[in-house]
This record gives sequence, structure tokens and C-alpha cells, in this order.
Amino acid sequence: MTDPDTASGLVIVDKPGGWTSHDVVARVRRLARTRRVGHAGTLDPMATGVLVVGIGKATRLLGHLALTEKGYDATIRLGATTNTDDAEGEITATASAAEVGDAALAAGVAALTGRIEQVPPQVSAIKVNGERAYKRARAGEDVALKARPVTVSAFTVTAVRRTDDFLDVDASIACSSGTYIRALARDLGAALGCGGHLTALRRTRVGPYHLDRARTLDELAADLAVLPIGDAVAAAFPRRDVSAEDARKVVHGGRLPAAGIGPGPVGVFGPDGTLLALVEEQGQGAKPLAVFAG
Repeated sequence: MTDPDTASGLVIVDKPGGWTSHDVVARVRRLARTRRVGHAGTLDPMATGVLVVGIGKATRLLGHLALTEKGYDATIRLGATTNTDDAEGEITATASAAEVGDAALAAGVAALTGRIEQVPPQVSAIKVNGERAYKRARAGEDVALKARPVTVSAFTVTAVRRTDDFLDVDASIACSSGTYIRALARDLGAALGCGGHLTALRRTRVGPYHLDRARTLDELAADLAVLPIGDAVAAAFPRRDVSAEDARKVVHGGRLPAAGIGPGPVGVFGPDGTLLALVEEQGQGAKPLAVFAG
């Protein structure tokens, strides 16, 4: 095993279809020769694209990175509903989408753009009375999940294809953490009266990390490209450079005076440019969220 601190950083993976996020983490553990590996934001097995993986001390960043905005390219099939809201489930109902016109489609998309209340799919990892919803749903239980506020900042239709009674809609979506693209497909179909489900999903962005930075697992096996933790923080969060005195303070878990930076996490760097911590301002002070130096 390598010392995980020597390899701390992010690996931006282009996840292949058919792999779980845990499968990818297991593969990166073998490549990095450390068990201290995690990921920010789960992708379903059907989905491909950007999966941010943290190694060593960078695992402390993952919970904060998971809260950043994400981008997706999706294909929604109108005209059929499934029990998982995607193509991996069983079709539970069909209704022709042949009469869905461009205006109706545009209105349906507009209604799902902005700040909305979204009910997560029954087959999801959300816990209900201590048990994952998908386990209850697969046991035949009708799982009632509460609607949650999410923000869909962009929902742009890029192509439309008609096949028999189906309407396949390609779209680019930017949304807040916790948004289910499967649920958008389901709700768009419901609003149009024909049902809908997700047939393809590719995540194009997690915060500042785009597909052009992502590497396939085969590419990573040949060259494990690790983005240094300091560079990762500088790319994802506002930066604050501090004096030697404040550096000593924050490394030991002390609060810094507020600097009017935020809201949200701020990367603190010492006089020599070394990443020291993530902090978050609260009132007149800045409280450490994670300390990386010392």
C-alpha cells in the first residue's frame, strides 16, 4: 500500500455504462494502492460520464463537492412509463405520444425549469424508516416519498425524434444536488399525459469538473492522473490566502476572522501557496470544515 497522503487528490473518471459508482471506487483503489478512496455524487449503473473520485485527504472534499451544480445530457422517451423511471425497469403503462406537439413539449419543459418540488423515484437510495427506498419498492411496497425542493437552472431540448407512438427527447440539463433526472423524465411524461422515462444519461459536469478532464478507466490504468488537492480546491471553491500567523491558527483548528468570502466553503492557502483547510464563514468568524495541513 502507498501512503495515501502522498497521493491525495481527485481523479475525474468517465464512468462506463453498466458499472456502479462503487465498482469505479474499487477499481481506483486498486490503481492507487490505497483503500482511502471515495466518490462525490452517485451515478446509476445505466449512466455514464463524470464521476469525481477522491484519494487520500481529498476524500474530505467529497461531501462538499457533491453539493455543487451538475450538468447532464439525457434522452427521455415519452409514451411509456416504467417502475424505475428509467430503461432498466419494467414498462408499467403506455400511451401514444404521437400527438405531443412542440408547443406542449416546450411548456412541459418550462414547468420543470427553475426551483421546483420533486418527488424522488421510488427506486432510489433515500432512506425510509431506516431502510433504502429501493429495497422496499423491490419488495413490492408502494413507497411514498416526500417532495423536495430542487433547482433546474437549465432544461434545453436539443433534438426530438418520433418513432411510432414514442417521442424521444434529447436534452441538456443543469441542476442542483439532489435532482433526479429520472424524475424529470417521469414528470414530463405525466404532465403531457403519455408517460415518460429516461433511456440514456451522461453526466457532463460536477461543479468545475467537465468531461474534457475525465479519463476512462483504461486510460487511468495506463496513467493514474491525479489532480493535486490544492489545485482541486482552487478550482472548486473561492480562495483565501492568509498570513503565517493565521495559517498556524487554522492548521490547529482555530477560527479565522471573517473576510466576506462565500457563502459556502472557502479554500484557505498559506503564504507559500500550500492548501491548509476549507472554512465557512459564520457571523464574524470563519470555521474550519476540514483541515489538510499539519
